[in-house]
Amino acid sequence: MKIQNTRERLLASSMICGVALLGLSATSASAAAAAAAAAGEVSEIVVTGTRIPTPNLTSVAPVTSVSSADIKAQGVTRVEDLINSLPQSFAAQGSNISNNSNGIATVNLRGLGATRTLVLIDGRRLMSGNPTSNATTPVAADLNFIPASLVERVDVLTGGASAVYGADAVAGVVNFMLKKNFEGVSLDAQYSIYQHSQHDGEIQSVVRDARARAAVPDNFIVPGDFKGGEGSQVSLTLGVNAPDGKGNITAYATHVQINPVLASSYDYTACTLNSGATFLQAGCGGSGTAFPTRFGSFIVDPSGPGNTFRARNSASDVYNFSPTNYLQRPDQRYGMGAFAHYEINPHFQAYADLMFMEDNSTAAIAPGGIFAQSGPGPGGAFAINCDNPLMTAVQQGQLCGAAAGTATNVNVIVARRNVEGGGRLTIFDHQEQRYVVGLKGELAGDWTYDAYMQYGKTSLSQEQDNNFLTSRINRALIARRNAAGQIVCQSVIDGTDPACIPYNSFQLGGVTPAALNYLQAPTFSSGNIIEQVASANVVGSLPDSIKSPWSMDKIGVSLGAEYRREHLDSKSDVPQATGDVNGNGAAKPPVNGGFDVYELYGEARVPLVQDVPFAKDITAELAYRFSDYSNAGTTNTYKVSGDWTIIDGVRLRAGYNRAVRAPNVVELFAPANVVLDGTVDPCAGLTAGNALVARCATLFGLTQAQVLAIEPDPASQYNGQVGGNPNLRPEKADTYTVGFVWSPSFLPGANLTVDWFDIKVEDYIANIGANVIINACVLQNSASACALVHRDAVGTIHSTNGFVTDTEVNQGALHTSGVDVNASYHTGLDKFGLDNMGSISASFVGTWLDKLETTVINGQTAIDCAGLYGSTCTTLGGSANPNPKWRHKLRVTWNTPFEYGFFGNLGLSAQWRYFSSVDVDGTSSQPALHTLNVAPTDKTLSSRSYLDLLATFKVKDNYSFRVGINNILDRDPPLAGSGGTTNPATGQLFPSNCPAGACNQNVYAQMYDTLGRYIFVGLTADF
Repeated sequence: MKIQNTRERLLASSMICGVALLGLSATSASAAAAAAAAAGEVSEIVVTGTRIPTPNLTSVAPVTSVSSADIKAQGVTRVEDLINSLPQSFAAQGSNISNNSNGIATVNLRGLGATRTLVLIDGRRLMSGNPTSNATTPVAADLNFIPASLVERVDVLTGGASAVYGADAVAGVVNFMLKKNFEGVSLDAQYSIYQHSQHDGEIQSVVRDARARAAVPDNFIVPGDFKGGEGSQVSLTLGVNAPDGKGNITAYATHVQINPVLASSYDYTACTLNSGATFLQAGCGGSGTAFPTRFGSFIVDPSGPGNTFRARNSASDVYNFSPTNYLQRPDQRYGMGAFAHYEINPHFQAYADLMFMEDNSTAAIAPGGIFAQSGPGPGGAFAINCDNPLMTAVQQGQLCGAAAGTATNVNVIVARRNVEGGGRLTIFDHQEQRYVVGLKGELAGDWTYDAYMQYGKTSLSQEQDNNFLTSRINRALIARRNAAGQIVCQSVIDGTDPACIPYNSFQLGGVTPAALNYLQAPTFSSGNIIEQVASANVVGSLPDSIKSPWSMDKIGVSLGAEYRREHLDSKSDVPQATGDVNGNGAAKPPVNGGFDVYELYGEARVPLVQDVPFAKDITAELAYRFSDYSNAGTTNTYKVSGDWTIIDGVRLRAGYNRAVRAPNVVELFAPANVVLDGTVDPCAGLTAGNALVARCATLFGLTQAQVLAIEPDPASQYNGQVGGNPNLRPEKADTYTVGFVWSPSFLPGANLTVDWFDIKVEDYIANIGANVIINACVLQNSASACALVHRDAVGTIHSTNGFVTDTEVNQGALHTSGVDVNASYHTGLDKFGLDNMGSISASFVGTWLDKLETTVINGQTAIDCAGLYGSTCTTLGGSANPNPKWRHKLRVTWNTPFEYGFFGNLGLSAQWRYFSSVDVDGTSSQPALHTLNVAPTDKTLSSRSYLDLLATFKVKDNYSFRVGINNILDRDPPLAGSGGTTNPATGQLFPSNCPAGACNQNVYAQMYDTLGRYIFVGLTADF
């Protein structure tokens, strides 16, 4: 047989290797490791970051580990909360996001984006949990799939690891090691609840003042103290060993239930806060899509008698959309699975993993209806007939002038909240399954093999409720009398839509249930993403003849081949696919595509020098991986690292990694689609005399009068045309780490690691960002940027025809650097003369962020968002959240010797979590960020410290209890404004520094503690 190309050569190698290995046999320990075990030493520990067994508890790469005890100490029912508490992790998708949620939870290491973090289960890749066609939400692994109660430990390796684990390990790897070899029965249950006392007097005054001035006052209410958001988690684990002791089956079942929390439950989220000198002065904001209905410059007068218009006041005739948003989405999750292995003989150990999860969650945001600038006419207007019998003659005259009472249609901006129908709901149902089958065992000498096949699938069924369809709005607004004198839609008369019911929004109380049933319709979308992996590798050591003459240990080697295929298929019903859902932000066109990759890899651990003066051990690690993608060509990834143990307890380590991230299916194949993408328009809301008026007129071919008439979007939401790009190339990343490990002999039980990291991603895949493009055009006179700005007939970029082209490209670079600090200490108190007082332990994890840079376009100066947040930084790179320079957590635990009857093993623990302050990006001296248009309310998000307390104890030997309170001092989160008012110094609107999604109703809720005290009680019963 003649092998024709690289892919065929790789496939042939993989097949030959797999067949050979499946016919051979196994055991997992080498002779040297067995001898060490006989001497009472730790025989073998596999450390995340390498596939080669290492003979000690250290790693060349910096790894932060979190144990199952740490998970229980934090009262975690959602794995996302555990990961987000680590300083290396930046908040990503999670349960505190409602608007722009995709229903999953992701991890974002180093602020480089969830797509650049590889998630593993027991060292094997976890499939994506987001099979959507939306290029603005990442195709990334879903942490909801991980059963928290089954996690033995979590290893977080920050820095590139593609040579070892494959693509996507750019920012790092999160490896969940699950419990195996369990014997017996274990039941774990936990109940939690949030409690908060309202104590922000300034914001309460803001809400009361808004209520006093509002046309519909009941939309602004100061809430009382809150108790709710209950959560429960129950898991059952069963395990049994084979009678001959050669195998084990461990099975589990879990259920998680989390209740919703509305923004109306907290004073600081009771309304959307405007930016200004103070929140009290700026007041509550709101949406111009309000209630009662707005028709052009008029609204239906809320004071009565019910069918009259009055002039619209843009400052007070707004809708407070905050209260009905979820701060915590309701979630119900079921999981089950089993892990089995059996050693047939020393050469064959068969194993299998079966895991399944179904998660149902609902995102709720404010009622929809008819959104301003969402119609098919010029400037997003709807057509209204001037002889509409639902209007009074006076109303017809106000809208139509001399055409009143005629069959003429006029184009009018219409805006109205569907208060009768309630909030918009998006119901996510994820079903995820993962199966692994494999063989591992012993080859000749100390060589072992591991060969497996893996199948993962995520299915999403998504339903949206309580939205209006734009096509039906257009028909329901044109009403006439039929031959019988009845008021019906014109489409009923002419037969184009016999089901149409007129929408009487011209008067208070005019909306009928029949009209509502016609206009709002549930819409559906679904998708599947499938990942298939076939992998085989061998691990062993090379002969003594080629080891270093200054080393006693052999060279350890791992060689392997892997095949992976990913395929995504998503589709929507006609209203969603065509963008007919009013106010939905975007159409959801179908996506169907996939790719496969063939890989060969190798890794070596080379002891160079051992047991000589000032060189207790010097070891190098090398790795290389060759990958051939069906869609993106070939890539080469590699690592070179090493450590130097100078003396016992003092070790230096350093490493270099080349990593890649190949474009995913959505980035490659998503159709062009107009979505909510930006938060600013420098040409909107200008006043006469502002120098930008003339500039905007020249740039976009408008008159100055037209520029002055450009109305800003009240919600600071502007459109971008996003989409995939089949010509994308893989990203390339270089990671450097340098650090030291110190275990001082004079302080037994103490350890300290300090590691510097530097990661740079080149040709990173992203949409540049509507904010960056529009600012480059207007503020920097970039002709290429201006060519991407498409204004509609009235000059806006927040209507159906107004947008900024912002499709996926390989452009620019990401760069981050900083220092990680890990410290731990454990000792008995008798060393300090405190006999019979038990022991104390402390652990500390901290990260100092030096740089978080984005080069938007190659050749431009990088923009550094370290220590910043705001309207520009939230759209750059992979971090949509604030970027504190320093964050840490410190836990101190006292394990007491106290016992009383059946009660004993009392442990008391306190944890301090800290986020340093961040400044709004406009205060930076960087030219790309600096602006005079900075609102004092948004200038700084002050630092936050949170104190958590925990008590654990046992009853008999079977029952372990835990009681904890996180954020016991009930600290409020820092608040960010949403623009909405004009800067008197510049004449410009203040920008929104609270973008929908990451910032949920004034709060970066996925990052800061938002819901108050978190109180939990838990029980583990082992039998």
